[in-house]
Amino acid sequence: MRFNAICRLTPAATPRMITLQLRELEADGIISRTIYPEVPPKVEYELTELGLSLEPLLVSMCEWGERLQALCGIPCDTGNCKPRSQRQVLAGGPNRWTSAADEPPLTEGP
Repeated sequence: MRFNAICRLTPAATPRMITLQLRELEADGIISRTIYPEVPPKVEYELTELGLSLEPLLVSMCEWGERLQALCGIPCDTGNCKPRSQRQVLAGGPNRWTSAADEPPLTEGP
């Protein structure tokens, strides 16, 4: 995923904060960064195997947050806590999470 796509997914965060978090996640082995020798420079980020292993934990935390919001009557739309397919993540769709029923079947492309 490109930097600008990450910024669009997190409009409340400043580009500086996103940069700092990406650097920390890279140092911790959660994401990898690929730099392409182009003009202008192209940098892409993707989850490592370690990063992908965090998905069940994050989904559980999201579900817990939704239950807490319902219990406390906090009106906050965090979306659905179903993880997106890797294709949807790379496409940078408008929602962070989506319903599993909304996902197209995952097929291998040429």
